[in-house]
Amino acid sequence: MSTISRLPGIVATDHVFQLPLDHSAPGGEQIEVYAREVVACGREKDDLPWLVFLQGGPGGKAARPLGRDAWLDRALDDYRVLLLDQRGTGRSTPATRQTLARRGGPQEQADYLAHFRADSIVRDAELIRHRLLGADKRWSVLGQSFGGFCTLTYLSFAPEGLTEAFITGGLSGLGSSADDVYRAAYPRVVSKNTDHYARFPQDVEAVRRIAAHLAGSPATLPDGGLLTVEAFQALGLMLGGGSGSGALHYLLEEAWVEGPAGAELSDTFLAGVQARLSFAEGPLYAVLHESIYGQRSVDQVGTGWSAERVRKEFPQFDALAALESGAPVLFTGEMIYPWMFDTDPALRPLKETADLLAARTDWPDLYDPARLAANTVPVMAAVYHDDMYVDTADSLATARAVRGLRTWITNEWEHDGLRVSGGEVLDRLIKMARGEV
Repeated sequence: MSTISRLPGIVATDHVFQLPLDHSAPGGEQIEVYAREVVACGREKDDLPWLVFLQGGPGGKAARPLGRDAWLDRALDDYRVLLLDQRGTGRSTPATRQTLARRGGPQEQADYLAHFRADSIVRDAELIRHRLLGADKRWSVLGQSFGGFCTLTYLSFAPEGLTEAFITGGLSGLGSSADDVYRAAYPRVVSKNTDHYARFPQDVEAVRRIAAHLAGSPATLPDGGLLTVEAFQALGLMLGGGSGSGALHYLLEEAWVEGPAGAELSDTFLAGVQARLSFAEGPLYAVLHESIYGQRSVDQVGTGWSAERVRKEFPQFDALAALESGAPVLFTGEMIYPWMFDTDPALRPLKETADLLAARTDWPDLYDPARLAANTVPVMAAVYHDDMYVDTADSLATARAVRGLRTWITNEWEHDGLRVSGGEVLDRLIKMARGEV
């Protein structure tokens, strides 16, 4: 029986679906996939079109609304919204160090997680659509970031389920390998570092001081994690959001405190760093991150810890060399590195599993270029001109490859524009779909 709850301005209904782990073997092992239906108060019985939201990630659960929050406020003007906890996340059958340990050794865990990519997520969504709406009714989809990647997979393999598609910061390169992605990403990250240090020039020396300290003595985080120089550089993930540069600056401001033996890194700083770096709440992001680019037709040798390999082509990210030369120490971006499975307690038990996934060479293709070229589903996409996470050139090439896809290219928002724009980004895309822009 579905549970119904009420929050300011909304009525939410819980749905739990039993779905196949492997969609090619529907009679085999089943997992649970959870979704929260949200509708505006007073419209519970209205015959509204449905909008399914595909969260960014990978490995991210859907937002937990406290009312008519952010983009959801705009969506509820027109739609009944389904917030999907993608398989392995949130209230769906979880995939964490704790649950995966019950499945056996690293090979069994890797084989299990091979079913947690965009193709499986889309097939989950289609089965859910059939059960909620019926096979003859379509719904709209909104894909943010990785959710946009999933939307392109949806358009490739099950466009018959869609009325329209909205994509925000999520037009992936259809034929880009992981190496291609990171070769394009590192220069964008350099640019974000340059912008940050221009905005907060005092941070150049602040970052150098922290990096020098960690180079001599890595710090222990409150959860037992290890803060090395490389882990400190990974805070650059923050630079991809609209307010991330300011948040990073404020974090650095409180880095030091005078202890009995002199200056030491403060508990406030270490707790703030842990909150930014720990994968305890979303380990799938780290474990599956590079696999979202794996496609048999693009790369026959596997992703192979691409971010780590490609980083060597960009020596400006070598913190120790920067400390020696007097150059600014650069932060990295959303790259996942194998050493994270040593420094983060939530990832340590999954190290061998992640290695096996990185070595996998038989990832099926996620996109059908021919079907996308003949697409008939209206697609509206926001492309953020200065997006640190998703390459603009890749996004525009994909836009040209998908028939009927219209783009709104903007530098008003960063990658998190959907969340922080107060509904403005989604409103623009809806108006584009209605011919009002």
